[in-house]
Amino acid sequence: METMGRHVISELWGCNLEKLNDMEKIEQIFVDAALKSGAEIREVAFHKFAPQGVSGVVIISESHLTIHSFPEHGYASIDVYTCGDLDPNIAANYIAEALEAETRETIELPRGMGPVQAKEKATIS
Repeated sequence: METMGRHVISELWGCNLEKLNDMEKIEQIFVDAALKSGAEIREVAFHKFAPQGVSGVVIISESHLTIHSFPEHGYASIDVYTCGDLDPNIAANYIAEALEAETRETIELPRGMGPVQAKEKATIS
């Protein structure tokens, strides 16, 4: 089946608390993740919240990578959406490992095919 894109959504639990609150570190992880997946970076925008948390986006020619971190819970929500031949799981896996997630719940959605059908992915415990 041909799709317009692939969208990986991950719930990351038990992450490194210091990394979740370090905007520069998260930005570097996301830029590296995009490059490792073969994406072409267009724009990078991250914001540090007070007293804690980071939100950000790496816009790529092939779509985007985003994060919202909640250091007080050791949690981050990420999504990686790619069009074309790029595998979003390469970037999503790199991010989960770099943030030292102990638990990960992931779904992958094919985009542009009509009604949404979620496809379960492996859980790391």
